[in-house]
Amino acid sequence: MRINDVIQFAFHAMQGYRTRTYLMLLAMAIGVASVVLLTSLGEGARLYVTQQFSSLGTNLLIILPGRSETTGGMPPMMGETPRDLTLQDVAALQRSRYVKQLAPIVVGAAPVSYQQLEREVMIMGSTASLYSVRQLKLSRGQFLPELEITRASPECVLGHTLYKELFGNVSPLGKWVRVSEYRCRVIGVLEEEGVSLGMHMGEVLIMHAASAQTLFNVNSVFRILVEAQSQEVMEKLRQDVIKIISARHDGEDDITVLSQDALLKTFDRILTALTYSLGGIAAISLLVAGIMIMNVMLVAAAQRTTEIGLLKALGAPRKQIIMLFLTESACLSLIGAMLGLFFGLAGNWVLQHYFPDFPFQAPDWALWSAVGVALGTGLLFGLLPARHAANLDPVLALSSH
Repeated sequence: MRINDVIQFAFHAMQGYRTRTYLMLLAMAIGVASVVLLTSLGEGARLYVTQQFSSLGTNLLIILPGRSETTGGMPPMMGETPRDLTLQDVAALQRSRYVKQLAPIVVGAAPVSYQQLEREVMIMGSTASLYSVRQLKLSRGQFLPELEITRASPECVLGHTLYKELFGNVSPLGKWVRVSEYRCRVIGVLEEEGVSLGMHMGEVLIMHAASAQTLFNVNSVFRILVEAQSQEVMEKLRQDVIKIISARHDGEDDITVLSQDALLKTFDRILTALTYSLGGIAAISLLVAGIMIMNVMLVAAAQRTTEIGLLKALGAPRKQIIMLFLTESACLSLIGAMLGLFFGLAGNWVLQHYFPDFPFQAPDWALWSAVGVALGTGLLFGLLPARHAANLDPVLALSSH
C-alpha cells in the first residue's frame, strides 16, 4: 500500500467511530494544552521576576545591615547586627572610585493627610540619586533636589495612586501634606506603574532620607543601593564596600552585600526548575491520553477482526497491518496535539488579556516537547494494539462474524 492509501485508511477508520475518535482527540488536546498553560505560568514567573529586577536599575549592589550566616539550630538566618548602617556610612562609600551613584533607603509606614483626606502609606526616605538608580519616571513636577546626605528638607514626591486619592484631578504641586506630625511640600508626582518587588510605587511617598529618619526617630538606614561604574568593576566595588564599612565598624564584617545579577541568577535557576517541573506534571496527562489510545485501539482491533482478516487474506503482510494501526494512532495524536496547541495558546491570550502585567509565554521547548511527547505516546501505546491486530489468524478473523 502506498503512503496515501495508508493515511486514507486511517482517516476512514477514525470517521467510522466518531465518538471514540472525538474522545481520544479531546484527551490528547487536554494533555498538550495543560503543558502549554503550565509551562507558560512558570516561564511567565521567570520573565516577571527578571523584569522586576531590571526595573531596579543596572549594575547594582544591595547592602543590608547584618551578615548573612548560619546561627545554628534552625535554617540559615540573618545574623545579629553589631552596628546599624547610617547616613555617615553612605557618605563614606562615596569615596570609592567604582561608585557611580548610591541611594540610601529608609522605610516606614505613616498616615498621610491633605485637608479631610487621610490614608496610611509606605514612606520611603532617600536622596536625589534614587531617581536614576531606581529608574523612576515623573508625570509632573520634579524629584528630590540635591542636598547634603544628612540634611533634612520638607519636600516630598507622591506616587501616582496616592496623588489621585488625595488630590483627585487638582495639581498637588506646591501643596503641603501632613505626614504623621511632619509637614512637607509636594514637588513631584511619579508616573503610574505597578508593583516592584512587593512595593507598589504608586502608593508611596518619597522624602529626604534625613527627614524620614526624623519622622521615624531612627538613625539607621534600611538598605543602601549602590550603582557601579560598569559591570566589569562590580567585584572590585563589592570588595571596596566591605573594606570601607568594615573600617568604620571597628573591623567588623557585619554587612551583607548582594549582587543584583547573583540574585537574578538564583531566581532564574529556581523558576526554570519550576517551569520544567510544571511541564513534567502536565506531561503525565499525555501519558494518560496515550493509555486511553491503547485501550480504545485494542477494542477497535476486536471490533474490526473481519476487516483485518480480509486484509490478511488478500496478502497484507504483518508489517502492513502494524503500519495501518500505528498510522491511525499517530494521526489521532498529531491532530489532538495541534488542537491542544491551539487551545493552550488561546488560553495564554485570554490570561494575558486579564493579567497584562504578567507575561504568559510558553517557552519554545515546551511547544515542541508537548507535540513530540504526544506523538511518541500515541505511537508507543498504539504498538500493542497494532501487534495484536497483526497476530490475528485470517481464517478465524473472517469466521468471527
